[in-house]
Amino acid sequence: MDIKHVFFDLDHTLWDFEKNSNLTFEKLFKTHNVELDLQDFLTEYVPINFQYWKLYREEKVSKEDLRYGRLKETFDNLNFSVTDDLIHLLSKEYIHFLPSNNHLFDGTIELLEYLHPKYELHIITNGFEEVQNLKLEKSGIEKYFNSIITSESVGVKKPNPKVFKYALDKANAKADNSIMIGDNLEADIIGAIQCGITSIHFNLENLKYADKKYISVSHLLEIKQYL
Repeated sequence: MDIKHVFFDLDHTLWDFEKNSNLTFEKLFKTHNVELDLQDFLTEYVPINFQYWKLYREEKVSKEDLRYGRLKETFDNLNFSVTDDLIHLLSKEYIHFLPSNNHLFDGTIELLEYLHPKYELHIITNGFEEVQNLKLEKSGIEKYFNSIITSESVGVKKPNPKVFKYALDKANAKADNSIMIGDNLEADIIGAIQCGITSIHFNLENLKYADKKYISVSHLLEIKQYL
């Protein structure tokens, strides 16, 4: 492979979304006296949030629906009484405080230091534009990337091929000299492959593939063997 451009997803790939999200909810629950066991909340919330993001990628819910619905549904499932006003406030403050926690996955800095002199690095993210730029800045990794492509700036989300084509154009890259690294099999890996871009699945949970074999790593530093 004659790779010149490396595209990364951000959340769940470099930026430890679950850890940072959990810390944000811990802060908000204390601030607003939400008397609910945090672990009980997270156990219910995480799969609901995952499903809402899938609907968001498929253009079936809006950004506002996602932010409100994932909280409303979680509280409802836990039979926890909370006002709509508080849900909207928590939704707004969650987005505001989330970039204040900036834990990265183990090996992130070492990998970026290794790749940066050899390749042009870029981000392609479905995350909300106003938050993603703050995450990159506050976590100290913004300096490694030549371009940041958000789905909001394109108008559609990964795995829509328009996102990858837009990213290639913006980076002045070609599909055959690029590689995509991400955690989401549908959005990042299959989406990239369908556009002719080689991909590496950051498979933190060691998921087993039913019918296809993808390049897969469970630790970021394993990527060094491919690049």
